[in-house]
Amino acid sequence: MFEGKAREMGLGSAADIALARARELAAVERAKLAEGLDPLVERAKAQAKQAAEAASTVTFESFARTYIDRRKAAWVNKKHRAQWLATLEAYAFPTIGKVSVADVDTGMVLELLNAIWVSKPETARRVRGRIETILDAARVEGKRTGENPARWRGHLQVLLPDPRKVRAVLHHASLGYAALPEFMAKLKAQPGEAARALRFAILTAARTGEIIGATWSEIDLEKREWRVPASRMKAKREHRVPLSPEAVAILKEQLALRKDEKIELSADHYVFGLPGQGLSNGAMLALLDRMGVRGTITTHGMRSTFRTWTAEQTAYPREIAEAALAHVNGDEVEAAYQRSDFFERRRKLMAEWSEFATSPTTEKPKRGKVISIGARNGK
Repeated sequence: MFEGKAREMGLGSAADIALARARELAAVERAKLAEGLDPLVERAKAQAKQAAEAASTVTFESFARTYIDRRKAAWVNKKHRAQWLATLEAYAFPTIGKVSVADVDTGMVLELLNAIWVSKPETARRVRGRIETILDAARVEGKRTGENPARWRGHLQVLLPDPRKVRAVLHHASLGYAALPEFMAKLKAQPGEAARALRFAILTAARTGEIIGATWSEIDLEKREWRVPASRMKAKREHRVPLSPEAVAILKEQLALRKDEKIELSADHYVFGLPGQGLSNGAMLALLDRMGVRGTITTHGMRSTFRTWTAEQTAYPREIAEAALAHVNGDEVEAAYQRSDFFERRRKLMAEWSEFATSPTTEKPKRGKVISIGARNGK
């Protein structure tokens, strides 16, 4: 009895605890009652303390790796699985990796996010979300208590600038469209998968992730069409890309190379990279580095080059160019009425863009021989 109420407490299985030992344990619990303590509450406290001590030996890094191993089977996109661990290894583990998962606090999370919040806002946003998810899982498993220090709403939201506004003032380095034909000529002279992938990215105005994740099942060479499934698109909508003759030529070159390598392709093989192993995220950036233009040109910036060229050098309306870039209409009312993806008109646009991008560069006029007036007059 405790405070006038009957309480029951088990001491363990009779198969594991001998009668004499059970009497000793019962005597210990009755002693607590005599001191005015509730044995059940005291046992719960002891268990909580034990769990906390056990959690203190589990670091954020070890728990995160365990969590990713447990969850990765549900992530269909192989690149997504790899990125989860890669971003944590690059930005989280150096700061909080060796810290107990129970002890990670707001200050630690802020320290690692402040280093990339402005310079890499999209990456920082993903890192924050992944840390929040891992700490939530740790709390559910009883390895930490209290509020999540990585949560955004009502917490980091008041400490860090809005990532959407930060992103709005940052721009990917892009090439002026007038210089594109010369760059494309130099790019075509570059060997390797990354060079062909970058040419294909420029000709289709696609994002890096869409290019490196492209599989042959998405390509229809007969229709000259590339269907990127919704699961791989930023806006989570299927995107049809019309393929210009130049883009088709790159794909046929890839097929010929695979045939020469005696690689039997299947529908789920990547278009660029080895079967079962596509190009890495940094392959095209590394190429730009080798060409000596990284920092002044980025892969994503080529989309800006395309958009500027469309606006200044063609008569295509804005919605055609935006559809080519797979941008979502921000006006919900207008979007509700606009159902077309302008595919045939985009086919003409992309053909013109490819023709411009691959047009021969004009040679600089040769300078004539300069003769001074004095020399001409024999002076």
